[in-house]
Amino acid sequence: MIIFRYLAKEILFTLLAVSGVLLLIFMSGTFVRYLSAAAAGDLSPQALLVIMAYRLPGFLELILPLGTFIGVLLAYGRLYVESEMVVLSACGLSQRRLLGYTLLAALPVVIAVAFLSLYLSPRGVGAVETLLAEQRSRGEFELIMPEQFQPLSKGQATFYTEQISEDKQDLTEVFIANMGAESLVIGGKSAVVRSRGAHQWFDEQYQRRYFVLDDGRRYAGAAGSLNYHEVSFATFGQLLQTNLNQARVKYKVDAEPTLSLLSATEPQRIAGLQWRLSLPILVVVVCMLAVPLSRTNPRQGRYLGMIPAILLYIIYLVALNAARDQVKMAKLDPALGLWVVHGVFFALAVLLFNWGNLRRWLKQRAKPQGAAHA
Repeated sequence: MIIFRYLAKEILFTLLAVSGVLLLIFMSGTFVRYLSAAAAGDLSPQALLVIMAYRLPGFLELILPLGTFIGVLLAYGRLYVESEMVVLSACGLSQRRLLGYTLLAALPVVIAVAFLSLYLSPRGVGAVETLLAEQRSRGEFELIMPEQFQPLSKGQATFYTEQISEDKQDLTEVFIANMGAESLVIGGKSAVVRSRGAHQWFDEQYQRRYFVLDDGRRYAGAAGSLNYHEVSFATFGQLLQTNLNQARVKYKVDAEPTLSLLSATEPQRIAGLQWRLSLPILVVVVCMLAVPLSRTNPRQGRYLGMIPAILLYIIYLVALNAARDQVKMAKLDPALGLWVVHGVFFALAVLLFNWGNLRRWLKQRAKPQGAAHA
């Protein structure tokens, strides 16, 4: 048990470090994409961190298998380079026992990935879809922030207000500039509108929402020209185009509960179920691959074999994605599905694990033939 605790500690510490770095890289790219949407006014800033929290299980279910694979490679590679593995072998640690210890140490990761892929990640995807649908159904003026110049109407207008009520209905000191022909401008000319206040009004009879400006002036014309129009108004209303029909959520297969997929007959839903079940299996197979791939000559260094090992992992993951797409398009028998890919790489792991014994057996078979030929 002392050896197992030592090996498990080496694997898990390296796993946590690698997974943390990978998670930071994955989340940074997604966060920048959502941040740009929030800056453009398509997404509420308050919903940004909530969406990232819901997306976290989806990131972890893909990062943990890769982190486990790299963690075993780095941990055992260091033991080989520093000759600790030679000492452990001299103490009676066989390769089979080393593989058993590795799989036992990876068991918590397998359970965590299974929980993420089968339960937590679908719930997160469903929550993100619901939240994004709510954001799309909101009017542009509900995303306005006070004391900030913000684009409206896909960049055709610039909006500013000093204060806004908590219910997003009443605004004070409103400034609007450079609006398009379909908005508050007559004849398609550029315009500047300023009013002391504004509010939203909903017409119950026609089910329409209006943005109403109070006590203001509107200047329309071409920049640099004296030919412009100035209009003073007590109230000025504009119909708001809101996509209320977008509030209905179209759930993807990734958001369906796993129990509902168990009786699925459609190719897309079968592919989704097989993908969820494949992720825990992926952890087991990559651990079996990592044990023989981590064998390193101390003179070569522990990083020499990392490139082909990671390349093999990429091929494994790409093959799983390709098989899932083939099942979705009904071009691959669901009975085979992703299990064929797992079977091929499992056989490869067994071959690599027994490569030394296989080479010795081949040499012994070749010796009598060479002697008879002489």
